[in-house]
Amino acid sequence: MDFFVFISEQWLLVSLLVILLYAFALNERRNAGIPASVHEVTRLINSQGARVLDVRDCGDYDAGHIVDALHIPHGEVAGRLNELASMKDKPLIVADKMGQHAGAVGRALKREGFSVRRLQGGMTEWSTQNLPLVKS
Repeated sequence: MDFFVFISEQWLLVSLLVILLYAFALNERRNAGIPASVHEVTRLINSQGARVLDVRDCGDYDAGHIVDALHIPHGEVAGRLNELASMKDKPLIVADKMGQHAGAVGRALKREGFSVRRLQGGMTEWSTQNLPLVKS
């Protein structure tokens, strides 16, 4: 009950807190790479020569991945940045299973100067849309 009394009496402070939390979440989202829908990813690959970086585990990657996707598991990206150096001039799309690791990888890549986008919904969304997969 005291909680609601506080909110009603301090509505300006509570509103400011909500706005700051929203701004923080929005900033973190942008720092990890702007999300891109499966259709936008397809357009980026076809028109701008974007490359897909698949950060899933080996088993998931072998079960099906986007054509010409580069595979580096999310735990190894920081140590293998030299393999990505030639891709700084084109958009790099980070794809994971459902979006749980793409943010951290995206932040690391942006710090290194990459133009990063994240596959919205991950490979689960790609599969749900019945888009083509290559199986190893």
